Amino acid sequence: MEIRGERVTLRPVVPADLPGLLDILATPEVARWWPAYDRARVEEFTAGEKDVTVYAIDLGERLVGLIQASEENEPEFRHASIDLFLDPSVHGQGIGPEAIRVVARDLIDRRGHHRLTIDPAADNDRAIRSYAKVGFRPVGRLRRYQRFPDGSWRDGLLMELLAEELREG
Repeated sequence: MEIRGERVTLRPVVPADLPGLLDILATPEVARWWPAYDRARVEEFTAGEKDVTVYAIDLGERLVGLIQASEENEPEFRHASIDLFLDPSVHGQGIGPEAIRVVARDLIDRRGHHRLTIDPAADNDRAIRSYAKVGFRPVGRLRRYQRFPDGSWRDGLLMELLAEELREG
């Protein structure tokens, strides 16, 4: 399924996207937060995992990133989580917040979620600012949350958004 924003189109990832995604993941600005993505790991984006929807982010005809939504469908804890990365050449242009709004609106309106979460690295200020523009707010620090290839642990920041808090462009 394809969903559109004003400038971005979110569409299923296809095998032809893998080289472009690998190139984006290899940029220092992205690899800093998404380390150790080789071809096998990137191929997982096309695997069709249960309760995970993965979209390529297109700006016009150009692949500029990836956004994924994971759904917890247990009725007592129902919510969705979002994660994304963008080509550094489009950083600072509002593409990230737009892609997040598009997928958030779909998760809220079509999929019926009332709460969304996102968990950037606690020191990823650019990402945190982007998420805040959409309405996400910090609710906790996840200590030693992500293990990096060098063996170090990094803290994460748990952020959430209730459906009524979504900020439109």
